[in-house]
Amino acid sequence: MSEQELPPWLREQVSRLQQLQQNLQAIMMQKQQLEVESVETDKALEELKKAGADDTVYKNAGSVLIKAKKDEVIKELEEKKELSNTRVMVLSKQETRVKENLKEVESKINEMIRGMQSGATGGMPPAAPGPSPKPRGE
Repeated sequence: MSEQELPPWLREQVSRLQQLQQNLQAIMMQKQQLEVESVETDKALEELKKAGADDTVYKNAGSVLIKAKKDEVIKELEEKKELSNTRVMVLSKQETRVKENLKEVESKINEMIRGMQSGATGGMPPAAPGPSPKPRGE
């Protein structure tokens, strides 16, 4: 069955699934990039802490290096690391939510396909389970 032959309600769910997969991929890439930055920052901090008080320290300022005070550079790198860790935590929470949404949409699509294959839906999506109607007179 080609995508053109899919009923609109199923096509919509497949489109939603693809969007969620793209979001998940983007989140994971950002998270990976931050983790790499964090490792690099750790290495820089380690080397800075080994350096003596009289050693000259430089830091990046765009495409040039400028002389800087060791303590200030350490402070900047520690702040950068803390910010990266916070962003990784936020991205991890987003990743978890997107994965949960992906599972929901996948199961919804599978349910719809099973309904189509059984012929029970007659071209319509399966009815969503709702609250049972209350008997009159309550």
